[in-house]
Amino acid sequence: MNKQERLLTYSGNALLYGFLGVLFVVTFFPFWQIFILSVNDGTDSLRGGFLLWPRDISLDSYSAVFSNPEILDSVKVTLLRTMLGVPLSIFCIALLAYALSKKELVFGRAINLFFIFTMYFSGGLIPTYMIIKSLGLIDNFLVFIFPGIINIFWMILVRTFMEQLPRELEESAEIDGANDVRIFIKVILPICLPVLATVGLFSAIYHWNAWYDSYIYTYKPDLKTLQAVLVKILNQYQTGDMLNEAQANASKRIPVTSESIRMTVTMVATIPIILVYPFLQRFFLKGMLLGSVKN
Repeated sequence: MNKQERLLTYSGNALLYGFLGVLFVVTFFPFWQIFILSVNDGTDSLRGGFLLWPRDISLDSYSAVFSNPEILDSVKVTLLRTMLGVPLSIFCIALLAYALSKKELVFGRAINLFFIFTMYFSGGLIPTYMIIKSLGLIDNFLVFIFPGIINIFWMILVRTFMEQLPRELEESAEIDGANDVRIFIKVILPICLPVLATVGLFSAIYHWNAWYDSYIYTYKPDLKTLQAVLVKILNQYQTGDMLNEAQANASKRIPVTSESIRMTVTMVATIPIILVYPFLQRFFLKGMLLGSVKN
């Protein structure tokens, strides 16, 4: 490589890393600003100004959030629906994908098209609400689990992954006397771990960030999810109710304001997903590539 080629390579790398650096700052800074406002004294934040570091560190907002019964109940509901919904969703999606990946399935193409059809067309909000109500799921915790237990796009990823597996794996298991259930549990599921981990991450994000089903199908305060409570707080802030409270707290030198509570709840709702992602990252890319590209 001559001098001119090295110069072009270094220049290209510098431009690439510079672009990635700018992209990182643009995407990371809003999150960092939310974190700073959540750990800064609430009344101090009312002074405004650019905050790159906390001027007056205070965890009073976190104490207020975790001492609020409504928020604590919403965290419990969100954790419970995530812990129950993710494994159930993974198992049901894998089971359906395994059946639809069989070439010998009678009317297999028509059944696949039927499921794909539901990706693009639905009955709408009112018919869905009527079905949910007829099933007795209004104000029922199970409304968070059963209606969204299967996502067709995730199922297609898993089905495509299974279709690429060598048929000889199942044939050898059949020779050893294994039935379809044993093959599915002992052979297919362990091999599909990368794509199932990807689907699990998608499902966890869906359940953790879900708020609309809580908003539509539940009325009891103890069934509201964390994100639904966050939406409520944001709406209160926008209508000015919490702004008046913030001004009153500021006059009394109470170090908690509506802004600091809003930022703190946002951090509480965001951090768990950020902490989980690194553990599944090695499965994520592999699962997406193998599950979406068919040789």
